[in-house]
Amino acid sequence: MSDPAPTEIKLRTRSRQLEVAFDDGSRFELSFEYLRVHSPSAEVKGHGPGEGVLVTGKENVGVRAIEPVGRYAVRLVFDDGHDTGLYSWKYLYELGSAHDRKWAEYQERVRVSRSASAPSAEGVPAEGAKGTPPR
Repeated sequence: MSDPAPTEIKLRTRSRQLEVAFDDGSRFELSFEYLRVHSPSAEVKGHGPGEGVLVTGKENVGVRAIEPVGRYAVRLVFDDGHDTGLYSWKYLYELGSAHDRKWAEYQERVRVSRSASAPSAEGVPAEGAKGTPPR
């Protein structure tokens, strides 16, 4: 069986969504942020296993253009300057069908990253704690 073929793609700039429909009846609405942080580019994915980069701070990213690449993919031109990822129809279908799992995994990576970089609370008195300051 072949991969589902795209039947429609719509750029919804106001809601920051890319809507993609496929010939198997699937229709996905993918946020620009989700697409940006899951870019298939080497800049995000790396060149080999384990080389990927955690992309954050893209809550308000926009897409300026969609450029067709042959019959197999589109290039999304983001307003933060990123434009090197080629989103194959197969990859867009994967992003849509596995959206909930992939988004949850991404959010967990962000949470772990933030907690790992948070300063330690060791040696800091609890809020409202009373006592004599050290000499």
